Amino acid sequence: MKFFISADMEGISGVATNQQLKTPSEYQRFRKLMTADVNAAIEGAFNGGATEIVVADGHGNMSNIIIEELDKRARLVSGNNRVMCQLEGLDETFDGILFVGHHGREGGSDVAVISHSLAGICVNELKINGHVVGETEMNTYVAGSFGVPPVFISGDDAYVREVQETLPQVEAAVTKRAVDRFAAELLHPEVAQEIIREKAETAVKNAANQKPVVLEGPITFEIQFKGSQQAKMTTTIPSVELIGPKSIRFTCDDMITAYKHMWGCVIIAITATNGVLGSVNA
Repeated sequence: MKFFISADMEGISGVATNQQLKTPSEYQRFRKLMTADVNAAIEGAFNGGATEIVVADGHGNMSNIIIEELDKRARLVSGNNRVMCQLEGLDETFDGILFVGHHGREGGSDVAVISHSLAGICVNELKINGHVVGETEMNTYVAGSFGVPPVFISGDDAYVREVQETLPQVEAAVTKRAVDRFAAELLHPEVAQEIIREKAETAVKNAANQKPVVLEGPITFEIQFKGSQQAKMTTTIPSVELIGPKSIRFTCDDMITAYKHMWGCVIIAITATNGVLGSVNA
């Protein structure tokens, strides 16, 4: 059986503040913890019957996992020029997807640790067909287009509650209790990783009983940005409609196309934050 792991950093064991992921010395510590959490999921998955695993590093510049410390049975997708963002490498050959170290959505739970939606610098809210979604739910719909079911999540308790409102069937490993957006009650990483290992094993053993979550087209995205300049510049894509000073909407025939469209808009919005040509020398 073949499984895909989408790994993020905010929900891994030990993380409580954004500065831990930005301060150089602290970031190096948490790269190691991220790699260890992913290794726990890999080990659990293989214990559950997996025969092949691909990991996509999905945080920040998407090159956080330390390859020489990664379980050598897995392959790693690393680097940040990706058409499919956190799902690069996913296709119809996989039997399930695991979300390791993910987080709550922007504007979701008041206490989910370091909550945001894809790009905290620019995105306030994502809606698909009128429903507010976080990264896990959005990525689950894309996976569903490939026929791949969600089987596992790990992160703080507020994130788990949020996701299980939509995906009650997924196995969940709670790595910490959220206290505030920048505070958490933490388990020791070895304890959290044992929970990840056990839950991932159960998830893979039960994967054959899970069904993909499929959204039939057309698919309409609405994105509310943090700045009007971010929203306006995305309308350089002709299919994007400005529906408010900071909000846009577009419709695509299917979920995969819509996901790529969304990612293109977010890339433009990030670039537009301080002016698209502000750092370009003539």
